[in-house]
Amino acid sequence: MSDLDLLATFLEIYRRGSLTAAAAALGVSQPAVSGQLARLEGQMDTVLFERSRRGAVPTPPAHELARRIASPLDQLRGALTQDTDGQAHQGTVRLGAAGELTAARLIPALAPLVSGSLHLHITLGLAQDLLTGLADGELDLVVSSVRPSAGKRGLTAMPFVDEEFVLVATPTTARSIDQNWLAEDPLAALAHLPIVAYSRELPIIRRYWRSEFGRRPPNPVSMIVPDLRAVLTAVIAGAGISVLPRYLADPALAAGSLELLHHTQIQPLNTLYLVTRTGPTPPAIALVQHQLRRQAETWGPL
Repeated sequence: MSDLDLLATFLEIYRRGSLTAAAAALGVSQPAVSGQLARLEGQMDTVLFERSRRGAVPTPPAHELARRIASPLDQLRGALTQDTDGQAHQGTVRLGAAGELTAARLIPALAPLVSGSLHLHITLGLAQDLLTGLADGELDLVVSSVRPSAGKRGLTAMPFVDEEFVLVATPTTARSIDQNWLAEDPLAALAHLPIVAYSRELPIIRRYWRSEFGRRPPNPVSMIVPDLRAVLTAVIAGAGISVLPRYLADPALAAGSLELLHHTQIQPLNTLYLVTRTGPTPPAIALVQHQLRRQAETWGPL
């Protein structure tokens, strides 16, 4: 058996969430899949999946391997499949994603595909709502900020691209902070500054504070608006500070409208996933996936 076969088996396990489901998809026995996985893990000298009641749970090396091999293997499968090129450029693909990412990255990436008979219907929303729509058959492909939970069986997720988060404020606000205090105790130095948030739960901000400062933000919340583009506008207007994806903040940082309030050695990241329903991928959906992966290779962390 070739190394390519081992990688294809690994990818089936990764996408389907269990050795049993991968075996059924490949038309082989579960012990055969288990043996192939053991051989690959031996070659790589690492554990790729932890076995649990939830099935085969990917380890960090598995996520990295899937990220590197998924697109090349899918392209190879496409090259070996006859008469799919014309099919790929026909039909409608129902895509779900966050509004900010869609406007800034997805639409420019996908616009070249819709010059012919391929159509995109895009639904904007929160990750969990979009994943539910995908599981219910209302969507074909979701760009999700969360990996589907074990309860959402029937969905296949592949790492797509990483979001990088930055803590920003206006230059006036940045100059009002004692830099020595900020270096010694950033949590206390920033505590008086109001926050502009995406939601009451402060999901992005809370994660940044816990990662960098060890606890939830004690700051007052000046504004809640469920659109990161509006959060950016509010921060530029002086309504408070916030944590934003770098791809949204970069233009304002370059223009001098915003400044970084906090510098980290390792920037906080969040992985985005391309999620589909488990099973054969129709050519049009595969084409959209391939186009997004190809464009993401030029983006780096967002």
